[in-house]
Amino acid sequence: MKPLRLILRGVAAAALLASAGAFAQTAICYNCPPEWADWASELRALKDKTGISVPPDNKNSGQALSQMVAEKASPVADVAYYGVTFGIQAKKEGVTAAYKPAAWAEIPDGLKDPEGHWFAIHSGTLGFMVNVDALKGKPVPRSWADLLKPQYKGLVGYLDPASAFVGYVGAVAVNQARGGTLDNFTPGIEYFKALQKNEPIVPKQTSYARVLSGEIAILLDYDFNAYRAKYKDKANVEFVIPAEGSVVVPYVMSLAARNPNGDNGRKMLDFVLSNEGQAIWANAYLRPVRASAMSKDAQSRFLPATEYARAKTVDYVKMAEVQKAFSERYLREAQ
Repeated sequence: MKPLRLILRGVAAAALLASAGAFAQTAICYNCPPEWADWASELRALKDKTGISVPPDNKNSGQALSQMVAEKASPVADVAYYGVTFGIQAKKEGVTAAYKPAAWAEIPDGLKDPEGHWFAIHSGTLGFMVNVDALKGKPVPRSWADLLKPQYKGLVGYLDPASAFVGYVGAVAVNQARGGTLDNFTPGIEYFKALQKNEPIVPKQTSYARVLSGEIAILLDYDFNAYRAKYKDKANVEFVIPAEGSVVVPYVMSLAARNPNGDNGRKMLDFVLSNEGQAIWANAYLRPVRASAMSKDAQSRFLPATEYARAKTVDYVKMAEVQKAFSERYLREAQ
């Protein structure tokens, strides 16, 4: 039998650990990768302001949703960040909880679920992120048609359209630009089939570093990543909105159903929509959902409004409804 003093020492140690756990400030966010959209700065500021730590998470939108569904009976995530179509689907799957953060009233209608199951925090415009040096003297492509030219063989990359949200956005963008609709993806499918002749690189997850290194010279990606590369990492990168047109889409967040860390998840969502949180997105070259957070200095780093006029919104609910059918067709015909 152990001496009483050892038993008491063990009890005290257990109590100390339990106390430490009780005061731990942690929130689990699925799909908050530090290299994407400057989540690194956002998470640092969140910890400084609230004391809440959020471990980095390198899932993409599809992977985040799949894991939330798989963990439905015993949730791990407190919040999730994903493309708008995945947020809509997450509500349908029953893995989100209704929550209206502090700045709810300032989020425009159409960019939030009326009940609060998802809401936009910022948006991006799809285009070409081009490492000019990696082109080795070839001209910067200016159109969707340009990417099909033999001179760009092995130089074009896009995230998997059947998995990553930005990949699906690229598919919607080229489909719309080439005369398709959300009811008719044939032009987009035919485009990807034609692009296969140029041996594209098709990763499943964020490929920012691969563009900076020159491994991928031309990536279908958002304006904010291209601007970050140009202005923060000082790379010779150019952003191009294709001549035939493109799309602009919101990225959204949700409170996860039965979120294990409760208030910490809610506090995180409040912070990313606060003045400070939204200013970080603007300084990271994203368009914050609260327009008042976009300073003139931040705006000056974007392409002119005349260029952005070619980027259109779409019916995001419809976009979500047809995503599965598109993905299945893409896997059958175009990968």
